[in-house]
Amino acid sequence: MSDAVTRFAERFEHDAGTLPGSGVPAQDAVRRSALDAFTTLGFPKPRDEDWKYTRVAAIEKQDFSAAPPGTISRAQVAPLLLPETLNAHQLVFVDGRFSADLSRRKAVPRGAVLSDLASVLKSEGDDAATLLAHGETHRHAFTALNTAFAAGGVLLRLDEGVDLGAPLHLLFLASGEADTVAHPRILIECAPGARAIVIEHYVALGECAYFNNVVTRATLGGGAALEHYKLQREAPTAFHVSTLNVQQDETSRFVSHSVSLGAALSRHDINIALNAPGASCILNGLYVAHGRQHVDYHTRVDHIAPACTSAEDYRGVLAGRARGVFNGRVYVHRDAQKSDASQSNRNLLLSRDAEIDTKPQLEIHADDVKCSHGATVGQLDEKMVFYLRSRGIDEAAARALLTYGFARDMADRMSITALREVVAQALLERLPQGEKLRSLLS
Repeated sequence: MSDAVTRFAERFEHDAGTLPGSGVPAQDAVRRSALDAFTTLGFPKPRDEDWKYTRVAAIEKQDFSAAPPGTISRAQVAPLLLPETLNAHQLVFVDGRFSADLSRRKAVPRGAVLSDLASVLKSEGDDAATLLAHGETHRHAFTALNTAFAAGGVLLRLDEGVDLGAPLHLLFLASGEADTVAHPRILIECAPGARAIVIEHYVALGECAYFNNVVTRATLGGGAALEHYKLQREAPTAFHVSTLNVQQDETSRFVSHSVSLGAALSRHDINIALNAPGASCILNGLYVAHGRQHVDYHTRVDHIAPACTSAEDYRGVLAGRARGVFNGRVYVHRDAQKSDASQSNRNLLLSRDAEIDTKPQLEIHADDVKCSHGATVGQLDEKMVFYLRSRGIDEAAARALLTYGFARDMADRMSITALREVVAQALLERLPQGEKLRSLLS
């Protein structure tokens, strides 16, 4: 057992009695089993194929612990919130803990349950153990770690035909305490015909080393629809590891928009199971990195049933010595005839030292399918740069404008106008020549 694993095991023995639901036999058993799985698995190593290009040694070196309860004012949170025009249900978590004072709760429709997970774990006893249990716990170290330590998060449960109405905005705020860790768990259960929009939003008040280890799980009944947004804007010294697992029934529809702009190291695992005929998913992603940032997207879409569709489009902009990783796998099972799957990964390298490892994959075991995949890596089109310069725009601004257009296209696919603008402004802050771009675009 490595020193890092030993530290987490010792931390569990110290913290177990303070975790929500502690003392409930079924919950304690799930947590203990998850910790045992984590100590057996250890942290991923480069010899693990799925972690070949992403090393987590920097996470292992830190001695992370839960942040002490602190006080964050509304004035500190206000600049980080999404526009009020979104009219969203808003739940705020500070260092992984739910803050009722900072949240803005709206009445939910009949047939909907929206609760912070800690309250559910405390109140529902043994019945809540299933909210902690996760089928991947014994195969994935970070999921096991989340299961053992999960102390905060959200439960959204919608009965048949219920529409949540307003979007659900989940703001996860790092207060600036150094060497802290949070293990949020987000659970979304949509019965047949239910509909929801959920926004996960990760930000920080200060620049220090901290670690967010997130697990999101969604189940969609027949005809249900879930639109899921993730905006990761962590501090440049942070670590962010997340897993999103989605199970879909017949004719359900899942749409994902994932934007990764922050953190020294971020890893996003997205796993979709199309379990019944007519299920469909759309996965859109954008990552922008510079300096020595490292961002990794791993996706897997399982076409298990016939007549399902999936479409993936991920784009990256890398500058400085940043490194990106995209590994997308579409697995068409033997009985999944009439599958329609497409996958694309396009990358723009703005410096000689930026690097991308891209590996789109198709594994097809059916013979009546329509599947495609592709990847591109390159620089800006010099003809387009010349065209803009011929219109009186200097070279640096021309390159910045083309880069912005390449990234902005992904933001424009979002159905929520307010969120599109938030992402657009974030891109102007992150991309070269941002101030000059503002004046050109105004």
